[in-house]
Amino acid sequence: MEKQATGNELSPRDDSPYHVRCAPTGKKQDTMSLSQAQKKAFRSIGHHLDPVVTVSENGASEGVLAELDRALRDHELVKVKLALPDRDDRAAMLDELVTASGAEPVQKIGKMALLYRHNPKVNPKLSNITRFEEHHGRR
Repeated sequence: MEKQATGNELSPRDDSPYHVRCAPTGKKQDTMSLSQAQKKAFRSIGHHLDPVVTVSENGASEGVLAELDRALRDHELVKVKLALPDRDDRAAMLDELVTASGAEPVQKIGKMALLYRHNPKVNPKLSNITRFEEHHGRR
């Protein structure tokens, strides 16, 4: 017996391991839970990225949130620098950014965080994931 689609599933762009194939988690915003394989693939891509958004002690201002939204819309996978001295403040700021942007945290090491948000209408020339696949070949 085939499982009937509920309409909540996300369709992958292709059969690549770099694309999300998971259902929303039921949280208030429409975030997804990434598999360990997806996180591993995204970490390998994110290793070579430079941070495109820096959050300073001024916090998540409207400008920072707007820039993060633009970066996630264009690139899907972005590295964020949390330039805050206290570890607990960085963790709280990351939670705030994830909640405000609807992104999924992939990795956090020190003052750097890697965030992912799927965009079904992404420009392949801007998407870090698509560009990585084209440069390194599909796996």
